[in-house]
Amino acid sequence: MIYIPCYNVLTLPDVSCYFRLDYLNGMSDQPVKAGDKVLFLMLKEQREGGEIEAEDIYPIAVRGAVESIDNQWALVHTTNRVNLDSIQVEGKSFRLEMRMRPDLNDLDPDEKEERFQKMRSAMLQTFQGTQWMQGDRSYMQRWKNMNEIVTFTSALLQISNEEKYAILEEDSVARRTELMEKAFYESLELYKVSSEAQSAQQESNEKLYREQALRRQIDFLQKELDDLHPENVTDIRKFEQKIQESGMNETARAEAEKVLNRMKQEGQESHEYGMLYDYLDFVTSLSWKKEKAAEIDLKAAREVLDEDHFGLKKTKERIIQQIAVMALNQKQSGSILLFVGAPGTGKTSIGQSIARALDRKYVRISLGGVRDEAEIRGHRRTYIGAMPGRIMDGIKRSGASNPVVVLDEVDKLVRDYGGDPSSALLEVLDPEQNSTFTDHYMNVPYDLSDVLFVCTANTTDTIPEPLLNRMEVISFPGYSALEKFQIARRHLLPKAMEKAGIREEDFTISDEGLKALISDYTMEAGVRGLKNRLDALCRAAAVQIVSGSSSRVSVEPKDLRDILEVSPIRHDHILETKNPGIVTGLAWTQAGGEILFIETLFTKGSGKITVTGQLGDVMKESVQIAISLVKAMFPEKEELFEKNDLHIHVPAGAVPKDGPSAGITLTTALASLVTGKPVPPELAMTGEVSLRGVVMPIGGLPEKLMAAQRAGVKRVLIPEENTDDLRDVAEEVKQELEIIPVHQVQDVLRLAGILEESTQDHTQV
Repeated sequence: MIYIPCYNVLTLPDVSCYFRLDYLNGMSDQPVKAGDKVLFLMLKEQREGGEIEAEDIYPIAVRGAVESIDNQWALVHTTNRVNLDSIQVEGKSFRLEMRMRPDLNDLDPDEKEERFQKMRSAMLQTFQGTQWMQGDRSYMQRWKNMNEIVTFTSALLQISNEEKYAILEEDSVARRTELMEKAFYESLELYKVSSEAQSAQQESNEKLYREQALRRQIDFLQKELDDLHPENVTDIRKFEQKIQESGMNETARAEAEKVLNRMKQEGQESHEYGMLYDYLDFVTSLSWKKEKAAEIDLKAAREVLDEDHFGLKKTKERIIQQIAVMALNQKQSGSILLFVGAPGTGKTSIGQSIARALDRKYVRISLGGVRDEAEIRGHRRTYIGAMPGRIMDGIKRSGASNPVVVLDEVDKLVRDYGGDPSSALLEVLDPEQNSTFTDHYMNVPYDLSDVLFVCTANTTDTIPEPLLNRMEVISFPGYSALEKFQIARRHLLPKAMEKAGIREEDFTISDEGLKALISDYTMEAGVRGLKNRLDALCRAAAVQIVSGSSSRVSVEPKDLRDILEVSPIRHDHILETKNPGIVTGLAWTQAGGEILFIETLFTKGSGKITVTGQLGDVMKESVQIAISLVKAMFPEKEELFEKNDLHIHVPAGAVPKDGPSAGITLTTALASLVTGKPVPPELAMTGEVSLRGVVMPIGGLPEKLMAAQRAGVKRVLIPEENTDDLRDVAEEVKQELEIIPVHQVQDVLRLAGILEESTQDHTQV
């Protein structure tokens, strides 16, 4: 007897079934030969031959015999079931005590045959056409009973090993048949479902493979057509090429390809096609590749700056320092420059000169009136009409990744419900953050670290402190009359003549005429108004030349009134007479410096104080300080303040004025009024005053001194702490003025002739 332990294979009695010879030899304790008696033992769990123990074997087995061996197959016929009363296992050897286990034949033979035929037909139909069926169909036709079907398909039945043993264990043939049918038909249904799912998946895959193959063929043919007719390249093909050649970073490329795939799927008829097209056109038009740093020639940069701008020595020297630092580091580095000054002083145009000096692209971005953060960072593409922000739009217009970008009028950003655009600029201008600047429209980072940002403003008062801290302020003082003359001769007049189409030999303006134009027809710190006047002169000259009334036009001072058809501007000049209580002061405006007169007057009254001239809160506080100082310095005159009303006026009354720099002027005017000693009109002064009588520093000194020179002032008193600012004042202005630094109010009053040199202070202030 040869013992064959089986796991997961159900072998039933009265079966003729083929087994692989190597399977039987691998499971049995000795080689199998034709005529051998065999006993199929049912294992509870999978075990190797040398590891089987008695408790691993079910107590029911099936006896059989090997009828024949053909090549590698053995035909085994089983006879009956046996009960195993005693089981002993020694290695691969078994010692068993067994007795026959009879069947209870309680099923009608005809019904049994009918069920058998039905199961065989179901199996043949289920596996019809399969590769498996082609080899085993003839074998299936020889099946004689239901047990052979179940034994043959037992490895395929979707039931557990315990359920298979339950079939073998059943004595009732009717009940065993029901269990076999149930397991067989359930397994067939599972096979059908699995086959259908597999077939559907295969069909889907084949369809997908076919579609991909067709698309590749279409792409290949489209590429051939594009090569033959480059002018008719499709949008998809064009963007594929541009994305491939753009040099985008991985994040940007992934986003662009995602949008491109969506564009392919949507098609040209989609309402979103235009939005997708605009996005791809924008991101692929940007310069993503790092520009190679150009060699910086410091000497050539100086020549460019000097050629384009006259004066501005301090500003140009600071720019040269920035360029030198960039040359040493071979990259963009240094502070963000903020040029602050009056309109027309060259703040914006010098940015263009910087770009030319560095051989870079130039972009100007105007920020005046920007009130929405989205104008800086861009709109998200979910919004209708979404656009990129001004920063990235400027980078696109430049066509380079390292242009010189002038952010014009940063002081005119507006904060409202749309957000704070100045906060959005923080990331743009911060060298630690702008390497990954993300515009909301693009939704991918872009490196701004190579961009040289230059900002301009008329004043720093309205710039938020966090933004101002990221920039280095460089002041643009107003131009002196001599500088304006040189600028007009070298730059403005040639450009005006070229714009009007006038040849050099057809138009001239004398030096006296140009000086008169500067002094009498312009009133500004910059040269914008002067440029407009020169344009007007050239247009008038063009009319005369074209009409033939004159072949050559020459302009003298006397001609300006008739040609320009405007009256000369009336600048404030010093007063011809001196009166007590009136003193000349100096003021700074966004258009440059101006002189102003502090006028004081006592009238009969009860000590009321009236201040007129649209003075701001700071200037009104200076009035109170001045009154307190004068009362303390001249205690014997205090009765004048008690028995009279004091009126202080600062012309012109329609112009708002504010700031602390009129403090010593107000104090001097009141001291002149109470002492009755007039101050010379050719003496002007500026400076803040404290209750201690100290003259404190002020701003805008160059512009104020130019206004003093223009108005005919001869002597100017300035705070001692502003002495160092005289380096920024033009030489021709300093040559025409006697500039005297002062530290105490007493010094001012002595120089104004109110206190005698030997006079001691009336009180300690």
